[in-house]
Amino acid sequence: MPTPRVLMSKIRQALRLLADAGLSMRQVAAALGVSKSTVSEIAMYARDAGVDWPLATTLSDDELQARLYPPPRPRSSTRQEPDYAVLHQELKRPGVTLQLLWEEYRAGAGEVAYRYSAFCEKYRAWVKRQKRSMRQVHPGGERLFVDYAGQTVPVVDPVSGEIRRAQVFVAVLGASNYTYACATWQQTAADWVGSIIDTLAFIGGVPRLLVPDQPRALIANPDAYEPATARLMQELGEHYGLAVLPARPGRPQDKAKVEVGVQVVERWILARLRHRRFFSLAELNQAIAELLMELNQRPFKKLPGCRASAFAALDAPVLKPLPATAMVLAQFKPARVNIDYHVAFEGHYYSVPHQHVGAAVELRITASTLEVLLRRQRIAAHVRSAKVGAFTTVAEHMPASHRAHLQWTPAKLISWGERIGAATAGVVRWQMAHRAHPEQGYRSCLGLMRLAREYGDDRLEAACARAQSIRAPHYRSVKSILACGLDRRDSSLLGGTAAPMPAHDNVRGPGYYGHH
Repeated sequence: MPTPRVLMSKIRQALRLLADAGLSMRQVAAALGVSKSTVSEIAMYARDAGVDWPLATTLSDDELQARLYPPPRPRSSTRQEPDYAVLHQELKRPGVTLQLLWEEYRAGAGEVAYRYSAFCEKYRAWVKRQKRSMRQVHPGGERLFVDYAGQTVPVVDPVSGEIRRAQVFVAVLGASNYTYACATWQQTAADWVGSIIDTLAFIGGVPRLLVPDQPRALIANPDAYEPATARLMQELGEHYGLAVLPARPGRPQDKAKVEVGVQVVERWILARLRHRRFFSLAELNQAIAELLMELNQRPFKKLPGCRASAFAALDAPVLKPLPATAMVLAQFKPARVNIDYHVAFEGHYYSVPHQHVGAAVELRITASTLEVLLRRQRIAAHVRSAKVGAFTTVAEHMPASHRAHLQWTPAKLISWGERIGAATAGVVRWQMAHRAHPEQGYRSCLGLMRLAREYGDDRLEAACARAQSIRAPHYRSVKSILACGLDRRDSSLLGGTAAPMPAHDNVRGPGYYGHH
């Protein structure tokens, strides 16, 4: 208790500076030459006594001292103890503070209420006696903690009798301890993210923060300060507007909620299933879901209500709404656009706009689609195909010269050649027969068409006949014959029978093209 007048003078100065000057406690302490804790104590006693600066100016030193430092009252068993468990739950509501809770408590308790300082001390002492996870106070709707349990569950293949060990995923909301669990075969990125998506559907909303551990499946670059999330986790955060805050390696206090949640799931769900035999993952998940409902309805031991009631009161009202559609799981794979403006995936080839030839891209693959991303922007999308060695090509992705080829087929080209004459048809067939694939001869055939427009059908037929006679039925040969006028020097070839084409194993014959 302060007695010297000089100390009472400093108390007055502290009250004035805190009220009028808008200074922090540290700044007031520096200005008065006292410790910060002394200033904090003065502010607390003034708050307890209901004394602000305007009231202090009307009181004498003795009156002010009596208000701030009354003689201790004898301990009385009639003091009304606050319900510390209720206080603990109320603090999880947005905007609720100990000051507000003390004012409400004092209004109800009246003369038998503890002063603010004692109220805070007793609450903090109660908190220290609780489990580590209960000591943490997370505002409603703020954090969702996720992890995998250490225990696994055997699942028997009904056909082979082989036993596989299913992994158990656990998620816990920070404010209410509302819990979700499900089984997956592995702990891949798809298993993690798929389980988180199921959790968000289960709770019917999106919290502000997701707190996982730092497994390689989720965190591309584990780090205590700047962990880099993997691509699929980035997509999860973008789709749901969910910030990911991985727990620091070796810091279990960062995720104490889910560590306790894992223990609860192991004791209250997995332990009860230990004598049951499961023959599918779906059957195991059904059993977990049934016991999960009981777990969330089970009353707390030291807090009021249960997980379900706490969720309804604390988390559910402040969760962000789910997006209109759930995220579709995808895998990501780096690729490079080949010179034929296609990318390969599982032996099938998908087209990309031709201007991106040579670019390093990222493939986003779902069960039904394949997308090509360039610097996170989609430049192509296709329906997935299981045909190995086949092509899925969009006409708009092709260069203009290639697009012109699409209207032609081997049968159409041969039919055109036959309308010009037997020699032209023979040269066209040669283009088809001597390529690894008939489409490779399209460009030469389109060149023959251009020559027909430039020199006329009769001269083209004569040039093709000469090209066959010298066993050079190439487009370049025909073009050279026409340019040099050699087609006119041997008129006996016009309308005659073209020399037979040389025998070759790759020659398909006219019957091949009649059905293609």
